[in-house]
Parts: sequence; structure tokens; C-alpha cells
Amino acid sequence: MSRRVSLPAADDLFRPTDEPAKPVRAVPDRAADTAEPEVDESGRRRPSGRVRHDEKMTVYVTAAELLHLEQTRLSLRAQHGLAVDRGRLVREALALVLEEFEAHGDESALVRRLTEE
Repeated sequence: MSRRVSLPAADDLFRPTDEPAKPVRAVPDRAADTAEPEVDESGRRRPSGRVRHDEKMTVYVTAAELLHLEQTRLSLRAQHGLAVDRGRLVREALALVLEEFEAHGDESALVRRLTEE
């Protein structure tokens, strides 16, 4: 009798067990070859997307903020079929805030929120 263990084939391990899930599409990324932010056809600043980032910034968040970020990421996937990672989500949010600040300055939501503290 052989002492070798018989393992299931990959098809058996990765077979579908229920109805196929709604397809998830990866969000197209915009590559930025320069240090300057990319600007789209309407003149709006765009986040860098999934490119090799030469700079790193560490941001500390509370457990509640991290949970909210992760819930948002999962909602984008479940409700909109958008597969994005947390870094991409943060870069998109940062681009929105900076764009609104450039457009509205003292009247921007960023200034209002920072002066409320």
C-alpha cells in the first residue's frame, strides 16, 4: 500500500459552488509619467492610479476610519462592480478634495472642516 496522499485536482478545489457572482471590473488606471498631476480633457487634476509610486506617505487612522474606508471599498465592489484597493481609493479622494480646494479656496469644504476643529 502506498503512503502517498492523494490530493484533489485543481478543478475540484476551485469549482463553482453556487451561482456566479456579479462580474467585477477593474477600474482603468491612468498612468502618470511625470511628477506633475495628470490633467484630463476638462482641465481637472487626475490621481495617479496604479503606477509605480516613487514617494511614500504614512497616514495613521483610527480603527473606525479604517473600517469606514474598507466598507466603502467593499461597497464599490459589491454595488458598482469596481475593484479598487485602499490606496487607490485614498488617492481618488485626495484628488477630489484638492481639486475642490483649488476651485473654491476659502469656501472649500477642506477649509471649512479644518477651521471647525
